[in-house]
Amino acid sequence: MSMLFSRSAGTSLRAAAPSARAFSSTPAQQATLRELEMRIKSVGNIGKITKSMKMVAASRLARAQKAMKEAKEYGIANNSVYEQSDAAKSEAKVEKILYITVASDRGLCGGIHSSVAKATKRDIEGGEGVGKDVQVVVLGEKPKQQLTRGTILNDIVLSFNQIGRQVPTFSDALAIADKIEASGLEYDKAKIVYNKFVSVITYESAFFEVYSNAALAASPSFAAYEVESDELLKDVASFSMANVIYAALVEGHAAEVSARRNAMENASKNAEEMIVKLQMKFNRTRQAQITNDLVDIITGANAL
Repeated sequence: MSMLFSRSAGTSLRAAAPSARAFSSTPAQQATLRELEMRIKSVGNIGKITKSMKMVAASRLARAQKAMKEAKEYGIANNSVYEQSDAAKSEAKVEKILYITVASDRGLCGGIHSSVAKATKRDIEGGEGVGKDVQVVVLGEKPKQQLTRGTILNDIVLSFNQIGRQVPTFSDALAIADKIEASGLEYDKAKIVYNKFVSVITYESAFFEVYSNAALAASPSFAAYEVESDELLKDVASFSMANVIYAALVEGHAAEVSARRNAMENASKNAEEMIVKLQMKFNRTRQAQITNDLVDIITGANAL
């Protein structure tokens, strides 16, 4: 008798099990639907923000490009002086190199800050900086954060922040050049690392070079400029430094604004694609819930 009772109990439990599973699944699905609704709303809000940031960056890009075209003349004038004076063929030995990495404090612009940071590391560890006395000056918090993670941390002697909030001016570049000169940093050659604006969708890391007073004085063709006093030669070197910093700041700013516009455009597209996928998942989950509810109602009606 006890065995018969045991089988009956087991049979009744097994018969009740599917019904229990059907009723317990509904709350879990409702919770999932609420979560999906919240995610769709959250991603939608993020998409609105990225679209707004894209529009802001696009409006700033035209102004940044205009400033870049004007600032490029400074860099071209500097290069012509060094090319005509054959400063690169100077008899002065290059033992001390000053690297100036130019970027900004602002993010949300793709890998533009990594570009100059990696170019600086690459040249120091495997390029012209190998075996030389190297010092690094960083313009912007973003590249500084990346450069301080490696072995270059001990080479950083000076850094500047509040870079990139507005289109750079020559006064900004002059203030940075004066600070570098006032710090008493000695170098035979300075290499300014910046982001070169190639097109609206492309940029690449590049270098400007500035030579010291001694290198200029020892240049084969520098005598053609008839610079008679050391004070005037010092002024030429200081003005050259301000020129290239200004050109690098403005062109880097244009590349950054362009990269930010592209990054926000890609983020907006990703948000739209994610909303489509979440909406499809929401619809399928909702349909499954309706089906389960209908099954539960039919099962209950049959039981009655």
